Order: sequence, then structure tokens, then C-alpha cells
Amino acid sequence: MKFSEYQEKSRITALYPDKDNNFIYPTLGLVGESGEIAEKIKKVIRDNDGKMTDEKKIEIGKELGDVLWYISQLATELGIDLNDVAQGNIDKLYSRMDRGVIQGSGDNR
Repeated sequence: MKFSEYQEKSRITALYPDKDNNFIYPTLGLVGESGEIAEKIKKVIRDNDGKMTDEKKIEIGKELGDVLWYISQLATELGIDLNDVAQGNIDKLYSRMDRGVIQGSGDNR
């Protein structure tokens, strides 16, 4: 599935206040779901000596799906095509790699 197809299909399930004029709601959801992933990883470290189980991978995979949903809704609210986001990110990373600046910090390296 292409990102734009996911974006279109997932939009049908977007039921939240002021849909089509509300970038705040999906932003907050994205942060919340990302936090859930961090919590699951934290518990792997705390409860299982950092060893990832197949069960935990499945749980984290579901949370990654939720993150993708919120990213998709945020992009749609802002009129951004996720295919463009993905391609732009790859282009940026390959440019950094080619220029030997993939490590380091700063957006404009």
C-alpha cells in the first residue's frame, strides 16, 4: 500500500472535532501514541532485561499503526501528501550520507 492510499483510506475513520480544520487533535494523538510506544519499550527494559519478545513486538506494532494513523491525519489536515513526506525524507538522508554529514545535529546539515 502506498502512503497516499493509506492516507485516503484512514481518513474515512477520522472522527474527531472539527475534522478538516483541526491540526491540534491529531498532533496530541501522535504525541500520546508515541508515548505509549516509549512506555512499552521502557517496560521491556525494566521487566525483561531489555529482551524483546514476539508478544511485545506485536503490541508495539499495533502502537506503530496508531502513530501512522495520527501522522496521516495530521498530514491531511495540513494538505501534505505522505508520499511526498517519505520521498523528501529519503532524499534528505541520502544527501546527508553522500556529503558525509549523516551523523551530527542540526536540520540544515
